Amino acid sequence: MDAGESLERLKEGNRLFSSGKPSGKDLASQRKATAGGQSPYAIVLTCSDSRVPPEHIFSSGIGELFVIRTAGNIADSVAIGSIEYAAEHLHAPLLVVMGHESCGAVNAACASDCAPGNINTIVREIQPAVRAGAKEPSKVIEANVKCVLNTIRKKSEILRLLEKGGKLKMAGAVYSFSTGAVSFL
Repeated sequence: MDAGESLERLKEGNRLFSSGKPSGKDLASQRKATAGGQSPYAIVLTCSDSRVPPEHIFSSGIGELFVIRTAGNIADSVAIGSIEYAAEHLHAPLLVVMGHESCGAVNAACASDCAPGNINTIVREIQPAVRAGAKEPSKVIEANVKCVLNTIRKKSEILRLLEKGGKLKMAGAVYSFSTGAVSFL
């Protein structure tokens, strides 16, 4: 499957989810079929928010998505290393960085440029998006997705080369709680 087909599969899965008719996956069969290895058709970096489960949002089953979750969908070195693994070794042709409306990490970053404890690391990472989105949370969410994609390209030669060589497509997206729909940027 190439990146275009992977993207269409995600879009179709989301259409099913947002219409209330997610595909009925045979998870027991998928578990058995993937026990010996995995070959996900897409990589999804998204927020840790418990209301944003990519497998459900894209009507996907076991072994279909390689998912990385961090608050604010931040691409730190561990997240980028995970993406590199999925793209280079598992040959997943598509990376989607997905933000979502009402993101607590974005709201915290819009409210202040610092936070207590290790939450401050997240807030600092989102600050470039806050400046780009004029502190309006809905604009900052999209700006953050774009900033994260830029960070990934900047910090990963492996992913830059895969993208340049046509072996990886990178896309941004935003999930809506109210509709269940994902808008690709």
